[in-house]
Amino acid sequence: MRPINLSEPISAHAKWYQIEQWPLFMLAFRPLFLSAAIWAVISIGLWAGLLIGQLTWHAPITATLWHAHEMTFAFAGAVAVGFLLTAAQTWTNVPSISGYKLALLLAIWVLTRVIFFTQPQALLVVLMGQLAFWLIAITVLSNMLIRGKSKNNYIFIVLLTGLCIFNTLFFILLMQQDFALARIFTQIAVLMFMLLIGIVGGRVIPFFTARGLKLTQQVRTPKLDQLLLWVSVLGITGFVLSQIFKLPLNPGYLLVLSALLHVIRTILWFNAKTLSVPLLWSLHLGYILGAIGLLQLGISFFTPLIAFTDALHLITLGSIGLMIIAVMARVSLGHTGRPLQVPHTVSLAFMAVAIGAICRAFLPYFISPHLAWLYSAILWCVGFSLFVYHYFNVLTQQRVDGRRG
Repeated sequence: MRPINLSEPISAHAKWYQIEQWPLFMLAFRPLFLSAAIWAVISIGLWAGLLIGQLTWHAPITATLWHAHEMTFAFAGAVAVGFLLTAAQTWTNVPSISGYKLALLLAIWVLTRVIFFTQPQALLVVLMGQLAFWLIAITVLSNMLIRGKSKNNYIFIVLLTGLCIFNTLFFILLMQQDFALARIFTQIAVLMFMLLIGIVGGRVIPFFTARGLKLTQQVRTPKLDQLLLWVSVLGITGFVLSQIFKLPLNPGYLLVLSALLHVIRTILWFNAKTLSVPLLWSLHLGYILGAIGLLQLGISFFTPLIAFTDALHLITLGSIGLMIIAVMARVSLGHTGRPLQVPHTVSLAFMAVAIGAICRAFLPYFISPHLAWLYSAILWCVGFSLFVYHYFNVLTQQRVDGRRG
């Protein structure tokens, strides 16, 4: 992914109320990455408070469903939208959302987060907020890709539309008090994000590795990429058919196969030199943790020795969480014209998120599950707090070259 080439400089005479001139609202990655990172700390902090009994939950829905929704559709969804609306400008040379429109998109997302926690019974209002966020993002992305005739990226329109549909069905089921079925839609969302990681990771990880290590060429695996895509789609389809429609199918076979394909890609991408570059090892580690989590998830359909929820959390924390913080760290530097180097505090952030994922996925087999969850929550909050500390100025101040972006 090449840096966006924008030649228009920021006006030196811009007024404070001219939001279109605020660096924060010049590209979608800025406000959405920053807000998602802040929410990652706040939401898990609130969840930890509920776990230890310092906070009480008074709502017709369970707190676990609020937690699952906020970490998938809200947190991960915001980062995905921020990344895609930024990358699409690079792919198409069509201007992305910015200024007042981007501020409105952020306001909808933030307000929805506040309402869902403080007024969780107002499910219809929260649904409208989520729906507005998804529809604006899908409309903007579709317009950019279609105008730019970027047909190889149309799949991202399909993925965002799928997440929007599943998010809507989640709230409809909550309003019908079918909590068990609603939970399954958050699990489908996790598999959708794993599919997104497979597609985006297949593009950026070998590219970033080649650039970061100054290699003459990057590793390309087009046939494996195509096979993985279709196996992943079939695996998600099998999961939906077996869990939603109760068909006598076992999606474990396809989930295990897709996990093994992810592992093969990871091996082909690996270069020992990545271990000395935090912006690279974090991406590779996040990807392999997702593969391991997906493998465990598939195996959980064959044996009770592997807990489905523990495997799912290795994907959510270890792959989605670590990949998100690593991509945000790299993209934020690249798109603001800064050197692609991070301080030790950001390396610690990557480590904290990775160790937190391992704690959540494996410690419940050895110690009290609640204690393992609490350790994991603390490490997660430490990791994203460090990210916010270091990247707040990066995301809110102008590019180092003074140009837009």
